[in-house]
Amino acid sequence: MDVSEINVSITPKEASNKVEQAIVNGSISGTLIDRYHRSIGDREIIVLVLEKFYFRSNNRGSMTVTIDNFEAATKVHAAASGTGSGAIFRFDWGAGNSFINSVLDTLEQYKV
Repeated sequence: MDVSEINVSITPKEASNKVEQAIVNGSISGTLIDRYHRSIGDREIIVLVLEKFYFRSNNRGSMTVTIDNFEAATKVHAAASGTGSGAIFRFDWGAGNSFINSVLDTLEQYKV
């Protein structure tokens, strides 16, 4: 499983909107499966479950993105899975890393 985490200077809602825009509207096969949002006062957490088809591995991969502002900066945690082919070796031709990089690239200008 490919995993990455960054801190950004924008709110969780702004970050989630940018990620959704990039994955769903910025690609042919990107789909938002679920969006979960909870807030208490000025603290919030948003969980996105996204899916995308990868021609290189000839299968669909999923990514879960968790965004919260429980600490000083907004934290974005992305985990991709299901992007590999094969029952034993999970060789994915870089699809999982590519999926996560789409989130990192989208939020790069807000990285702290």
